[in-house]
Amino acid sequence: MGQLFSKKNKEVFSTPLGMNNPVTVQVLGICSALAVTAKLEPAIVMGLSVTVITAFSNVVISLIRKTIPNRIRIIVQLVVVAALVTIVSEILKAFAYDVSVQLSVYVGLIITNCILMGRLEAFAMQNGPWESFLDGIGNGLGYAKILVIVAFFRELLGSGTLFGFNILNYEPLQKIGYVNNGLMLMPPMALIIVACIIWYQRSRHKELQDK
Repeated sequence: MGQLFSKKNKEVFSTPLGMNNPVTVQVLGICSALAVTAKLEPAIVMGLSVTVITAFSNVVISLIRKTIPNRIRIIVQLVVVAALVTIVSEILKAFAYDVSVQLSVYVGLIITNCILMGRLEAFAMQNGPWESFLDGIGNGLGYAKILVIVAFFRELLGSGTLFGFNILNYEPLQKIGYVNNGLMLMPPMALIIVACIIWYQRSRHKELQDK
């Protein structure tokens, strides 16, 4: 048990949550961060979907990595990811149809997410199943964390709601001049918020700044 949660494995899990976040440090998965973060609920579902797919695709590729011919490894990785994306998409349609409609084609486009293919190629092909699982969970949650932060500010300041519940749309606030900022609901604002997160992280951690 101690070996499963060794210092190295803890670092594999925790590093993507902060110092090597796939969105703010590696600058991957930006497209979906712009597209599905107008509301908090679809952002959370998208983040969890990517986390599940990344974790289990990592495990599958790690288990069969020694049997995959080098020439077709990318094709095999795509097949594994596509199968998992299809399963997750069907589960969402069955149990969370409204959210599935909001996510539209972006669930299917998880197969093109650079985070998944990057972790399969860079980590799962060289490490065991447990380490690969932790790496997938860590990178998925690191991605989900950024989506949730962006969606929180966009929905709150753009619609005045969170999870669809009214937070700011009250008469006393409107009387003192508060109005929802429609710009927050547009994709460019998501990019600006991500940029602010990147700036904040790099200002706190000088080692992340380009020399």
